[in-house]
Amino acid sequence: MQLDGKRIIVTGGAQGIGAAIVRAYVEAGATVSCMDLQEEQGRARTAEASAAGPGTATFYKLNVTDRSEVDARFAEASADMGGLDVMVNVAGVQSFVDVANVDETSYRRLFDINVLGTMNTNGSAFSIMKASGGNIINFGSRSGLTSELDNAVYGATKGAVHTWTRSVAQEWGPSGVRVNAVLPYVVTPMYEKFREAMSPDDLAKHDEEVRSSIPLGGKFGDPARDLAPVMVFLASDATRYITGQMFPVDGGLISVR
Repeated sequence: MQLDGKRIIVTGGAQGIGAAIVRAYVEAGATVSCMDLQEEQGRARTAEASAAGPGTATFYKLNVTDRSEVDARFAEASADMGGLDVMVNVAGVQSFVDVANVDETSYRRLFDINVLGTMNTNGSAFSIMKASGGNIINFGSRSGLTSELDNAVYGATKGAVHTWTRSVAQEWGPSGVRVNAVLPYVVTPMYEKFREAMSPDDLAKHDEEVRSSIPLGGKFGDPARDLAPVMVFLASDATRYITGQMFPVDGGLISVR
C-alpha cells in the first residue's frame, strides 16, 4: 500500500512507535508532519526519514494537552502540506499507579495526555477534514480491554480512547471522516526501561509469561517490522469503508469482539 500524495500528521513521532510510523509513511511516499515535545529527537528523526525518502517529513513542536496549541500547529502543518488527509495520534504515556491510592498528579498526567490529547488532536483534525473527508487513527491498548495488575489507571485512559473512537466514528462518518484505533503490543522505549528495572528472576518470569501468551513468536512485536505495515494500510484508501474499529497488532494476545 503506497501513500503517494497523502498528507499526514503524526503526533508522538520523535521516538519508538511514532518514529517507526513516520519512517514508514515517508517510505510509502507521503508528506508527513511529525509532532512531539522532544524537539531535538524529533528533528533528527524527520531529517533521517526525509533523507531516505521518497516522501518528506517536517518537525513541529507540540503539546497535545493544549487545544489552542494543537489547533495552531495543525493549521500550520496543513497549510504547509496543502491539506490534511490522515492524522495519527501516537502521543501517550504509561506509568504504574497505586490503585488503592491514586494520586492526582499521576491521574492528571495520564488522563491529560492519553485522553484529553486524543480529544484535542481528533477534534482539531476533524475541523480541518470535515469539508472533504479524512482518516484519523488513534492508539488504544490491550490494557483498555482486559484487566491488568497495577495498571488500572492507564487502562482506564485507554478504555476511554476506545469508547471515544467508536463514538466519534459514528458521529463524524457522515462527513466522510473515519476514525479507527490500533492496539499494539510492540517493543517501545518505555518497555525497554521496564525490562531494565526488573530483577533477573522477575525478568525470566515475565519472559515466560509473554512466551506462553503470544501465539505468534512468543514475544513483543517490532515496531518497524510488525506495526508499521499495518499503519500504512490503515492510512491508505483501502480502509475507505472501515470506521469505528479496534485493530490489535499483538501476535494473537487478545481478541476484539
